[in-house]
This record gives sequence, structure tokens and C-alpha cells, in this order.
Amino acid sequence: MTLFDNQFLTYFVPLAEQLGHPGYPALLATSFAASTLLPLGSEWLLALMLTQGYQPVATVGVATLGNTLGACTTWLVGRYGSGWLLKRLFRISDQQRQQAEEWYQRYGAASLLFSWLPVVGDPLCLVGGLLRINPLLFVALVGIGKLARYALVAWLTLRITD
Repeated sequence: MTLFDNQFLTYFVPLAEQLGHPGYPALLATSFAASTLLPLGSEWLLALMLTQGYQPVATVGVATLGNTLGACTTWLVGRYGSGWLLKRLFRISDQQRQQAEEWYQRYGAASLLFSWLPVVGDPLCLVGGLLRINPLLFVALVGIGKLARYALVAWLTLRITD
């Protein structure tokens, strides 16, 4: 069975079509994926939806939920995953992991407020799992950080388009 067999296409094609039409399911899927394996961002879709008249609170909420759930997936890999998952699948280098561990040593669990940052964000979530950070504390801190980022993007988008 190859990666691009019929079963894969059966599930991927409808998802790709959904992502082509802005809406809450597309935003949820994009923001989730942006916080896990795929090197993409979801801010562009949030901004696009806001310019098309979607409700700001709901749009920010859906993006925050998806991105936080994606971070939880990374936390789970850190908590239960193997070295192969960390290096091959998530592409977390030893240097990125070391940098994230240094953030934890310096700032403690509060460093999770910065899980939305490029480059260091995914390793922070991963190390949170490796260090067995309390899951409720993890969700709260990551959610607050991601909410702040999406709220800022929404605010800037609405200010620029008014």
C-alpha cells in the first residue's frame, strides 16, 4: 500500500476541497494542522474569513481551539512518543529540543504561553509532554497564548480593513 492509494485519496480529496472554501471546519482543520506536523500557518485563513464577514469571536475561538488541540497532539507525542516520532515525523532536531528545554529551565511552565512562536513553539509543546507538565495546566497556558495571538491577528485585520 502506497501513501497515495485510493483510501488516502478518499479522505484527502474532500478535506482539500473543504479547505478551498473558507469556513469554520476549514479553519479548525487548518489551525490544527498548523500546530502539528505540517509547516503551514492558519492566520491567513482567519484574516480571509474576517474580511468576508465571519463573526470575529467565533472565528478566533475556532482557530484557537484547533491550534490548541494540535498542540495537545504534540504534547502527547512528547509524553508517549519515541525518538523516531520526535526526529522523523515531527522533525524536532536535538538543537530545537535543547532550546525548548532551556526555555523551561529559565521560565518554567509559563514558557508555554509562547507556544505560538515559530521554530520554538512545537518543541515547547513537545518538551511539555516529555517533562510531564500537568495536562490541564498545559491546555490553559497554551490556549491563552494561542488565543492572544489569534485575537491580535483578528484585531489587526479588522483595523486594516475598516
